[in-house]
Amino acid sequence: MGDGVRHIGVAERRARLGLRHRLAGVARAKGPAEVAESLVALHGTDPATVYLAVGARLADPAKTVTETERALYEERTLVRMHGMRHTVFVFPTELTAVVHASTGLAVAARERALLVKDMAKAGAPDAAWLKEVEESALAALARRGQATAAELAQDEPRLREQFVYAAGKSYEGVHTVATRLLRVLGVEGKVVRGRPLGSWTSSQFRWAVAPAHPELDVADAQAELLRRWLAVCGPATEADLKWWTGWRVTEVRRALTAIAARAVSLDEGTGYVLDGDVDPVAGPEEPWAALLPGLDPTAMGWQQRDWYLPPELRPSLFDRSGNVGPTVWWNGRVVGAWAQRPDGEIAWRLLADLEQAERDTAEATIAAEVERVRGWVGPARVTPRFRTPLERELSR
Repeated sequence: MGDGVRHIGVAERRARLGLRHRLAGVARAKGPAEVAESLVALHGTDPATVYLAVGARLADPAKTVTETERALYEERTLVRMHGMRHTVFVFPTELTAVVHASTGLAVAARERALLVKDMAKAGAPDAAWLKEVEESALAALARRGQATAAELAQDEPRLREQFVYAAGKSYEGVHTVATRLLRVLGVEGKVVRGRPLGSWTSSQFRWAVAPAHPELDVADAQAELLRRWLAVCGPATEADLKWWTGWRVTEVRRALTAIAARAVSLDEGTGYVLDGDVDPVAGPEEPWAALLPGLDPTAMGWQQRDWYLPPELRPSLFDRSGNVGPTVWWNGRVVGAWAQRPDGEIAWRLLADLEQAERDTAEATIAAEVERVRGWVGPARVTPRFRTPLERELSR
């Protein structure tokens, strides 16, 4: 790109990634809240992902589980809630208002309308009845602090009501009011995921009332979310921004204008950085390696991934729905995969073609990182919720 627009190449993008995503040794964080703030959001669909993503970025990973649990369930500096693309994330609590206004409102309106429509088709009670049940359930949840859907149904029995979903279709099923209503309330920002029923690897959880937050202007919230994300992931293309946020392209462009983002040249076209973030960024002096979990926010951070994830590796590393599995990183790019076996051993495989001298250094650094992960995970056994071909092979 001409006209004095600076080109940011692959090497610099990898340098920014290593430092800003707190993966390089020199950039590692002191605690989980610092990790989440640095990354804006941690994927929370698979609970274990949150802990593994935090542990990969802490200077002292031994405190990963205790400190993350404290941040999520005691201090409430982190919250697990619905966010971009109708997906569950873990955010700094201070961001809940921004996330809700920028991405949640439109999705929430569609979800509630769909629930009312599905119930009406099945002959279930109407929207007024649903509102009564909602208010009763939220009051019960406030009294309990945290509760499962089954526990809430003890206080509000109407949550047990069932209705047929998609009658006559191949995917017909029976839903309870609790299952659908709590999901809608989550998207609306009224409830959040609470403490799991089991260990930190458990996918069963309680619900909690969402922390109070002000109602923000949608455009202002979108500008703020994009500003925070570009600070971590810039440069990024318009396609990256649209994919990560789930917004319409007009909303992305409006937010870019609002924050006065600067255009730069990338190998794949025009990218954007924050105003004031155009100057070159030098990478860390020491080489680094990382073992990142499936759905890690770095691996899933951009739609266009060739600069850090070679296309030829993708069939082994992604499932059929586009979810990335556990990845091995070396100096800003994906070079392999890893998995935990039933006996606790961490197995890994280098897939990238490295020259011998670099390969020796990479293998030694990765091996040290494997021991680092094994040390803090300890007796816990972690199986990704979304399994990929190579992860399944390595875990045997």
